[in-house]
Amino acid sequence: MVWAKRRNRQVPRVRLMESYSISRAIRCGRVQRVRGFMQRAVEHRINRLVSVMTKLVAREKPGAALGMAAAILYVFVWAAAFVPSRILARGAPPIAILSLRFMVAGGLLLAFAKLARLSIPRDPDSWLRLLALGIGGNALYLGLTYVALKHLSAGMGSIIHSTNPLIMALVAPFVLREPLTGRKLLGVLLGFGGVVLAMYTRAGAGSARPQDVLLALGGVLAFVGSNVLYKRMRERPHPVVLNGAQLACAGVAMIPAALLLEGVPHIQWTGELITSFAFLVLILSVGASMLWFWILQHGEASRVSAYFFLTPVFGLVLGAILLHEPLQTLDGAGLGVIAAGLWLVARS
Repeated sequence: MVWAKRRNRQVPRVRLMESYSISRAIRCGRVQRVRGFMQRAVEHRINRLVSVMTKLVAREKPGAALGMAAAILYVFVWAAAFVPSRILARGAPPIAILSLRFMVAGGLLLAFAKLARLSIPRDPDSWLRLLALGIGGNALYLGLTYVALKHLSAGMGSIIHSTNPLIMALVAPFVLREPLTGRKLLGVLLGFGGVVLAMYTRAGAGSARPQDVLLALGGVLAFVGSNVLYKRMRERPHPVVLNGAQLACAGVAMIPAALLLEGVPHIQWTGELITSFAFLVLILSVGASMLWFWILQHGEASRVSAYFFLTPVFGLVLGAILLHEPLQTLDGAGLGVIAAGLWLVARS
């Protein structure tokens, strides 16, 4: 047997080689474990870096062109809604078809909120506030508008709808303590002057009868009241839940009025009526709402106010193209005055 000296004692060379191999294997195992740990640590750091960068990119505001396009699209969709609304108002019982539209759109939004696991209020007080919002901002606003649209032109309806920020500017100092500046007051006067001019040019043609204009203005006043109530709410549910709940509440609240004033509804579902109904439910009530939430999320809400003056322009043009509503000689002047007034109110 071959012997080898190690630390002043004799150890068999075979045992020495075996011990060396074992210690080397242990060291290699430790190195591999350390390498694995370092690799996992590096991968974790990289994943965290990618996650942080992804969140930062998601929080970045869209470009000016994209924000402007989204704002103009939102205003365009709202202005375009007066064309299918007029078709529904003349092709079916207006209150009944509006109630059905609200319940379908509200049900779709609440179903989406449920799938997205959004918090839905359960206490009675919250639902009473949502009911009040739905009655003012949907049932009375669009209910009166639909009744008026049986005789009122779609273009004139969009013009009256554009007075919403003008009336809000007049009411805000008294109910919301918001100042009424000289520029705002000038904008309000110009805006209402343009509406009177547009109404005057259409009075002889029967497309802007005073009683229909007053009905539509009553709807706008109800909408303004709903906005005041919304601004005074301290606790608000998620916007999707809020919109879906108030639409559903408005639809249910309109059922007694529809039965009392129109009787049992008999609707002939023509292709034109189905297309208009689908547009108002899917594109306006659901699609435009989602677009509005995207605009709010990306901080582009001010752009909508800046381009709100385009609403009567889009409404008149679309009414002329799709419904063959005649354009008057003074329409350009009236639109210019209304646009200037809305622009001053939005910029104040």
